[in-house]
Amino acid sequence: MATKLTGTIALVTGASSGIGAATARRLGEDGASVVLLARRKERLTELAAEIEKAGGTALVVEADIADRAQAEAAVQETVERFGRLDILVNNAGLMLLGPVVGADVEEWERMIAVNVQGLLYTTRAALPHLLKAAEDGPRRVADIVNISSIAGRVAWNGYGVYNLTKFGMNGFTESLRQEVTRRHVRVGVLEPGGVDTELGSHNDHKPEIREAIGAFYEQTEVLVPDDIADGVAYMVTRPRHASVGELWIMPTDQA
Repeated sequence: MATKLTGTIALVTGASSGIGAATARRLGEDGASVVLLARRKERLTELAAEIEKAGGTALVVEADIADRAQAEAAVQETVERFGRLDILVNNAGLMLLGPVVGADVEEWERMIAVNVQGLLYTTRAALPHLLKAAEDGPRRVADIVNISSIAGRVAWNGYGVYNLTKFGMNGFTESLRQEVTRRHVRVGVLEPGGVDTELGSHNDHKPEIREAIGAFYEQTEVLVPDDIADGVAYMVTRPRHASVGELWIMPTDQA
């Protein structure tokens, strides 16, 4: 039975866990052939088997998007396998928290490389194919969804460099949207707040950060990856002339 995304090709970065894996599953359920891009091939292979068992189509691409050549090769492999690209979900990211003075600079450099450079490399490589899909693809529209964070709008103590990457992603999204929207490439940013994924586990060795995040979770009905996947699906399955430039998905306050 045909669904909203039947015949389309979707590339999801950071697809090995959390929001990326949930989004890949959801797009597959909606009929898209899904390209799973991340560094952890074993997890990608398991997810691909799950998607295909459910009747979908998945391609595993092991790559580090912070490396420009690998990001470009991943997009090229996608197009060689399927002939085009209709949807790009930029989900790959790191959340490494700490004060401006005293934090691990190498952590910051890796986070900036993934959150900013990886976003740029993958988008730049994919954009010509998305523009072509918008001209002659089955939907006559293409989509870019950038998974940001509420940290792209609100700053907190200890989040400085993470805020930097997410504020930057939001600005990049808006600029790109203005550049390509008249060519029917819809560009939107999805900003979750308070999602329970392994993204935050990178900070488990930092007691002050763990304490602050723990207090938030105690007062909040925390979101799960499927909630964000629902948001992505909402953005990319709307009618051709309807776009969502910015979507916030916020948890419920338990108080």
